[in-house]
Amino acid sequence: MLRADEQNDDTAVAKDAPPLTRRALLVSAVTAAGGAAIAALPNALPGQQTVSRATTVPNTTSLTATPTIVVPEDPTRVLGLPTSAQSIRSPFENPSRIPIGVVSGSSLTPIHQLMGTITPTDLHFERHHGGVAIIDPQKYRLLVHGHVKQSMMFTLDDLKSLPSVTRVHFLECSGNGRVGYKSTKPDTTPQQIDGLLSNAEWTGVPLKTVLAEAGGVANGAKWALAEGGDAALLSRSIPVSKLLDDALLVYAQNGEALRPAAGYPVRLLLPGWEGNTNVKWLRRLELIREPNMSKDETSKYTDPLPNGTARQFSFEIDAKSTLTSPTYPTRIARRGWIQLSGIAWSGRGKIAGVDVSTDGGKTWIQAEIQGSPQPKALVRFVSLWNWNGQPAMLMSRAHDETGYVQPTVDVFRAGRGPGTDYHYNHIRAWHVAADGQVTYGVSS
Repeated sequence: MLRADEQNDDTAVAKDAPPLTRRALLVSAVTAAGGAAIAALPNALPGQQTVSRATTVPNTTSLTATPTIVVPEDPTRVLGLPTSAQSIRSPFENPSRIPIGVVSGSSLTPIHQLMGTITPTDLHFERHHGGVAIIDPQKYRLLVHGHVKQSMMFTLDDLKSLPSVTRVHFLECSGNGRVGYKSTKPDTTPQQIDGLLSNAEWTGVPLKTVLAEAGGVANGAKWALAEGGDAALLSRSIPVSKLLDDALLVYAQNGEALRPAAGYPVRLLLPGWEGNTNVKWLRRLELIREPNMSKDETSKYTDPLPNGTARQFSFEIDAKSTLTSPTYPTRIARRGWIQLSGIAWSGRGKIAGVDVSTDGGKTWIQAEIQGSPQPKALVRFVSLWNWNGQPAMLMSRAHDETGYVQPTVDVFRAGRGPGTDYHYNHIRAWHVAADGQVTYGVSS
């Protein structure tokens, strides 16, 4: 790492390509021969069914079909698929995000199709303002400047050389839940309502360590401007107190390098805070004395209130929960015991408990939380319910370690008004009809 005044205009020279070895040539030959052998196999054998699948080639510039997957009637009598460079899902399992928009848009995580609490990396939600930036890690630079004792420029290798930590935290877009409040429809899935939410294991360096490398905060700076390296140059003002608390500069997610859509090579992670403050492709951190009032925190990400004022810098995510099963489009097949399952989270710490109701909130019982709740991370809750075939209304209600309780939609609407545009944490409801069909049950 270098002081900012030691930097020149030359970018880093790419590392030398590895020498061509006999082993590399052999691997290439075997790979080519294996591909030819697979291509020569028949599409199906007698008594077998086939499942076709399409995938995207690594450079994302074109689509190509993979070899047809043969599903045998008796898998103990035929050889399985060969080993591969990357694993694939079963052709019978196809969870996918819902993409919305093109350059400025989002992709929704299928939370109702997932189990446990960790979101698979390829299903992590997206929210972009200028498309997905593609950045050469050898050219990546992070400038830390402003009111620090010494302006510093960090490379990716510099950041990776500092002591790292690994933690599990959720990320949630501040607009998550808008569909379930403003434009409610019965035929709405949890993915469409709350799919701007994911939970992952993150690896990186505490921001306070990076600031210490720059000599620490100077001149009484209370804020920092975090700026991304995408086409939108998204920026947010962040209190220094958060940077010195639990903020991270992360370069890995779920055990591998960040993917481009998640901010590769480095993003800011502010556990428990609204998603847009977790600036992706972070390129600059400027220590300042007061908020920058940039376009991304004035023209948007402020919240109008019923009294004509607006909330600004409402960073923390309030405690909330949602059932993920049974929900739309599920139809409960039979009466009897079924498992209610869902997820809960809070930006203020650990989830202390979750209650569930099957009668529209008249009575509540405590759900079981699987595992030990971690700060600012998803928990999975479950509860058994004996359905008698009569109409029902399913709800969940989270409360966190601060004592905060997730509000009903009426309480939420009274405090925030019909025009509120962010931080929708009211109780979700799911209606079960007598025929077992489950639909979204909150009215706007």
